[in-house]
Amino acid sequence: MKKPLVLPMDVRLMQWTSLTLFVLAFLLCMASAIGWLFRHPAFSIQGITVKGNVTHSNVVTLRANVLPQLSGNFFTLNLLQARQAFEQIPWIRSAFVRREFPNRLSVTLDEFSPVAQWSVEGDGKFLSAEGTVFEVNADEVETESLPLLKGPESQAKTVLEMYQFLKPLLAKMDMRIDKLELSQRGSWSVHLESGSTLELGHGSQQEVGERLQIFFKTLTQVSSRYGRTATSLLSADLRYENGYALRLRGVSTVVPESLKKL
Repeated sequence: MKKPLVLPMDVRLMQWTSLTLFVLAFLLCMASAIGWLFRHPAFSIQGITVKGNVTHSNVVTLRANVLPQLSGNFFTLNLLQARQAFEQIPWIRSAFVRREFPNRLSVTLDEFSPVAQWSVEGDGKFLSAEGTVFEVNADEVETESLPLLKGPESQAKTVLEMYQFLKPLLAKMDMRIDKLELSQRGSWSVHLESGSTLELGHGSQQEVGERLQIFFKTLTQVSSRYGRTATSLLSADLRYENGYALRLRGVSTVVPESLKKL
């Protein structure tokens, strides 16, 4: 039996060197090809497909505002940055972005839905159904049916929740909210469509609701004492510990503790 031929060390080194150089050359060629592919104009982002709840934005506007902010092509585009670019556009609440081979983006958008004006009437700030403050052109919103809510912006969701709590409660007394405000000190006040004002004081929904129930229970009786009805209400201050102050047209009085128990 013949022994296997053992190549000299220098020959084996030459073979390993040749193989290593061949692999390196191959890898360089592959890297060059991939780099060329990534830089090829055919893969530059050239279009956007828009889906979702979109009524205030169109493809032309989106393309004009977003495409200049995007860097990279189909392969190298940062989708997080692309999503943030879409969400900076007025009306856009959220965006989901994905690639469409070879040179397009598909974006699913969700717009804000305004449920109230925020802070100052007519300045373009609105409150969404989620309690988020957003800013758009006021002319694009039908504001006549929207209440005005005001307070510290960090408390916007709390203000919206209080409005949603008070609206049906006041509606039972045929009172409709025109403006609800939370002061910097945490005190609530309501301006009604009738022009009346209710000072509700501090507290949670439950605490404010209890004060209103006492007020509603005695309002008709107190008004009738002075030959008035509840529609004569000008203002009520519910911040008193043992009652409330009431202003009727031509009359001003304070409800004593005894009436709270009626």
